[in-house]
Amino acid sequence: MDIKELDLSNIDSTIREKIIALYRQLSPGKKYQDLSQVLRVDNGVYLIGGFQDGNLVGIASMAVYCVISGRKGWIEDVVVDDAYRGQGIGRKLIEYLLKYSREMNLTEVLLFTESHRIAARKLYENLGFRIKDSSIYVLKH
Repeated sequence: MDIKELDLSNIDSTIREKIIALYRQLSPGKKYQDLSQVLRVDNGVYLIGGFQDGNLVGIASMAVYCVISGRKGWIEDVVVDDAYRGQGIGRKLIEYLLKYSREMNLTEVLLFTESHRIAARKLYENLGFRIKDSSIYVLKH
């Protein structure tokens, strides 16, 4: 499998459609942001794709931001196509983002996953992530 950084210069309509299809596997029925907004240079979002035989089979993104407590990364939208799960693709995508986070000297990397995503939770724990004793509050507009 090849992992590539995805940006507006290398996302054609086929890849764009596949990214949307993957996101819908992760979050059916949820709205998604236009990639031209997500991947703006000033937005701080780093998107990668896993390709097998030239086909996009997984994606992961990390938003990088700086606050008083340090430079942080927030991993989001990790999804591997249903037909390719169980092959270690998700692990490779996360490991790629973690390597990038070390190169950027981030102080910590955070992520959120829902409690029913057992395989994802096991993967994250195997990669060294630990559950942080805190609460996440959401206010939707």
